[in-house]
Amino acid sequence: MLNLKPLAVGVVLAAAGHSLAAPPKQLGKPEGRLDIIAWPGYVERGETDKQYDWVTAFEKDTGCKVNVKTAATSDEMVSLMNQGGYDLVTASGDASLRLVHGKKVQELNTELIPAWKTVDERLKNAPWHTVEGKHFGVPYQWGPNVLMYNTQVFKEAPTSWSVVFEPQNLPDGKPNKGRVQAYDGPIYIADAALYLAKKKPELGIKDPYELNAKQYAEALALLRGQKALTHRYWHDVTVQMNDFKNEGVAVSSAWPYQVNALKGEKKPVDSTIPSEGSTGWADSTMMHADAQHPVCAYKWMEWSLNTKLQSALAEWFGSNPVVPAACQVAAPGGAAFCQKNGFERFGEVKFWKTPVAKCASQGTCVPYSKWTQDYIAIMGGR
Repeated sequence: MLNLKPLAVGVVLAAAGHSLAAPPKQLGKPEGRLDIIAWPGYVERGETDKQYDWVTAFEKDTGCKVNVKTAATSDEMVSLMNQGGYDLVTASGDASLRLVHGKKVQELNTELIPAWKTVDERLKNAPWHTVEGKHFGVPYQWGPNVLMYNTQVFKEAPTSWSVVFEPQNLPDGKPNKGRVQAYDGPIYIADAALYLAKKKPELGIKDPYELNAKQYAEALALLRGQKALTHRYWHDVTVQMNDFKNEGVAVSSAWPYQVNALKGEKKPVDSTIPSEGSTGWADSTMMHADAQHPVCAYKWMEWSLNTKLQSALAEWFGSNPVVPAACQVAAPGGAAFCQKNGFERFGEVKFWKTPVAKCASQGTCVPYSKWTQDYIAIMGGR
């Protein structure tokens, strides 16, 4: 199992004292290079579709040559940042606090990012990148984890996540066994908890990332049952898209990116957010504590907030911009992306965050280290 390395999850969410150097007060000359860890589809230079290119103009404008290392899970991102050698990472909320408290990322001087003032007020002080009033990340994009389905199997959108969690016949009369997928990452336990919060309200699940021992045991039991149904635990978007095209996979959790890409190929897929709601991600660009190219990094963080980039990226990935004004900027494909991708549904999404033992909704919760251990065991069939 590629991405769930012990190094990735060994960062303890310790006390919040940060001894890192203060952020810079001014920027010097760009260093000529920038190394970014990013989700697939997040940093495009027009190689897949020439209309979607927000790297070439940046390189020309700043002289900073951009190198991208894609990562498929948050744990992989944390592992890569622990190894070092990168300047920036587009971290989701289940990685960001591990990076902050592990002192792998540095506090940012938002005065060196003029476009900061245009960031969505719902995200400016979000707890996944703001600690003790200090900002450790610049919002990049956000969106839900959707239920992707084959429209030849489902003539109407499924209304519940039960189609991937519970044994049943799908609308084509065939069992779902071997035709569903689950996400290859411990944070997926929260998806099971979100489903159970509505199916079994007596469990009292208030937050899918804050589970007591009983709630957690129920989520694991559901996931162990799901194991028998799964065709694959997905983390590679290209592999998942091929599975929908060639392997008979009918329904799975997914990112809007895969949905958009498959639709672009005229494949019979669509997506929905079922009645139980969805988990999701709000990603922040964070700078490594030992970034070798900090000026280029600040230049990129400023660039990342321009409305043209935010518009094109939101349409391309199927996400939502972190700059509200970008909703009014035409994207290359002409889509009404903010309306389509749920910009107004922000409050319905349960954003990824790292589970910790001391939780807000109840006394004691199961920490992420345990999530990792148990989910690896489930995927391995134990």
